[in-house]
Amino acid sequence: MINEVRNTVLAIANKNNYGYISPADFNLYCEQAQLDIFEDYFYQYNNWLNKENARISGTGYANIVKGLEEVIDSFSTQVFLDQTAANLNNASLYELPLDYYLINKVLYYPTAIFSGTTTAQQGYKLIDATGGFASYPVTSTFLQNPPIGSIVVNTSSNPISQAYVTAVDNNTTLTLSEDIMANGQNYVIYNGNNITDVERVNQQKINYLLSSNLTAPTTQFPAYILSGASSNQQPGPNSNIGNTITVYPITIRQKGAVQVQYVRYPVTPKWTFVTLQGGEPLFDQTAADYQDFELPVSDQNGLIAKICQYVGMEIREGDLYEFGKNEIVQDNQIQT
Repeated sequence: MINEVRNTVLAIANKNNYGYISPADFNLYCEQAQLDIFEDYFYQYNNWLNKENARISGTGYANIVKGLEEVIDSFSTQVFLDQTAANLNNASLYELPLDYYLINKVLYYPTAIFSGTTTAQQGYKLIDATGGFASYPVTSTFLQNPPIGSIVVNTSSNPISQAYVTAVDNNTTLTLSEDIMANGQNYVIYNGNNITDVERVNQQKINYLLSSNLTAPTTQFPAYILSGASSNQQPGPNSNIGNTITVYPITIRQKGAVQVQYVRYPVTPKWTFVTLQGGEPLFDQTAADYQDFELPVSDQNGLIAKICQYVGMEIREGDLYEFGKNEIVQDNQIQT
């Protein structure tokens, strides 16, 4: 889609010889336009949810809320969290992914079934000569140890990777749903059926909770607070509003025991090219750093309109800016 957007923007900008848009500038405008539309999803969702509650929203194919939920859910992901280098002995500080936009849920896996270090490598296998797997009679999948569906966490990888146990081959080998283990890497296997929600509380409330044994968080009812960025964290889209969480009670400090489900930012788009003789760039989607928009095709007109606005400001052409602005206004009127 990104090449179609660029060709359309160039056609609009060149109609009256407004000027040329370099690939570098175009990529900057693409990133900003995609972020604008992405963040607008949540305002639209709130607007249409209010209309639905007021019974002035449609159903079936006219259910706008459902469509927005599907788009937002496409950016939803889950990862196990790693502890920060600044994790002190009196705090359970976990790094959030740099691409997170909104936390949906934090989960805690309290039951570790196995842990160890792999002694060999094979695709989609976890091999540990000292594992002691299948210690129960393997007469049923429900009696296999670890049980089918248990979560395997590679605590040596960065970021932490995960997979599910799909078969217990023997005492030393497990078959996994993903190829995540290499020789000499550490792992933990958690019971996938024993999951605890971690409640989010604010800084003020956590102090009140901790002040009493009756209200203090426990491993059965844990809590977390959103904290500031750690000293070892690289800058990211959200780095100024907190890229760590502190989990209570502080006995929850196992690496890979905490998982976050979150909505991430879209990946930065990049229009890649090869330079032809004479300096003319030609679109090349085979480049290693090529990245298309992550938005649905239905947002193509919105992307074009927003990029035209940025181009109009760059070349100081009010007509082009107004074109993009009017397209956005018209699109908003249709949506509302």
